[in-house]
Order: sequence, then structure tokens, then C-alpha cells
Amino acid sequence: MAFSDRSATDLTTGSSAPPETPRTLERALGHQIRSLRRERDLSVSDLAAAAGVSLGMISKIENGQISPSLSTVNAIAGALNVPITALFAAFEEKRDCSHVRAGQGVMIERRGTKVGHLYALLGAALGGDVVVEPYLITLQPDAEPYTGFRHAGIEFLYMLSGEVVYRHADRSYPLAPGDALLFDSGGVHGPETLVSWPITYLSIIIYPRQPT
Repeated sequence: MAFSDRSATDLTTGSSAPPETPRTLERALGHQIRSLRRERDLSVSDLAAAAGVSLGMISKIENGQISPSLSTVNAIAGALNVPITALFAAFEEKRDCSHVRAGQGVMIERRGTKVGHLYALLGAALGGDVVVEPYLITLQPDAEPYTGFRHAGIEFLYMLSGEVVYRHADRSYPLAPGDALLFDSGGVHGPETLVSWPITYLSIIIYPRQPT
């Protein structure tokens, strides 16, 4: 079957994630205007007054319900003190992709990294509301158990080699190659007992991006 003939369901995976909703120009424009308005701590009525546009019109634009005239968009851009092109930035299709070859992960020190706990960052999400940090973690022979890690978000562990007993909150979990653990990383956690080497596991940390 040709790719163009495939239905939307043919392009999904086994994931239960909802299908992506196509973004129209009107919806993207409305989202961008709302975001810029909120960044400036303006109410809908404030923006309407500054742009010389009715309150109802601003509301409909922000909700992507209408396609405003160019003069209206220009007036809103002026009220927000941004170039008109900035209002259409959200419509540009951007699909992040990070490719890291074997052995080329960036060695870093995360907050709370301990001696003998090596973190290789395997990729980075460049935008969006959610930060995803995938790490290849290696516990060297001189590494010591540490169960005091704690941070925002959720974390997924997948054991690659070796064995550890991993602590999360008030429970301990033995992990061998192929085992996985998904947990709220706001609870204290970390390797409690190092059983056999070499110890490597994949850690994926996901948390909301903080506003800058």
C-alpha cells in the first residue's frame, strides 16, 4: 500500500498516546498570542484595549475560532510589542531529534552525582514543555551505594548489566539485566546494594520544563 493511502491508524504504534492533532494556522496563532499575553501579565481585556480590538474578537482569536485580518494581527503584535512574524512562530513545524553514536554520550555531573557513578547523556530534547534526559549510568567498582537522590518528575530505569538492589521511598527492588523500574522521582531513591559488576543501566528522567 502506498504511504499516501495509509489511514491515520496505520501510522500509530502500540502506545496508548493519543494521536497528534493537526495544528491549524488559526490555532497556532491563538496559542502564540495567549502565551505572549500571559508572559506580559496582560488580561484579555488589557490586550483588547491596547490593540483596539473587541474583547470577543481577542477571545475567539486565542481559541483559534476565527481567521483574523492582517490589520488585526498587526494591531495585536503592536500591543504585545513584538514583530508580526513572532505571532506565527508557533506554526513552524519543529520536530526535535537527537542522534548520539555509541560511546559518544556526553559525560556530565548531574546534581547529586556521587563518586563512581558515571552519567553519559544520550540525547536532549531541544524544546517543548517537557524535558527528557536519557542517561547511560555506569557504577564503577569504587562506587558506593547512595539512596539520597531526589528531584522533580518521573524516572525510568532499565537494567543492562550487573545486579543492584534499588531503593525507592520505603521499598527495595532487586534489579537484574532486563528488569525495569518506573517511579516518582520526588521520592528518595538510588542504588542501595551493589551486587555484581559490571553495573550499567539506562535512566530516563522526565520533568516539566521550568519557565525562563
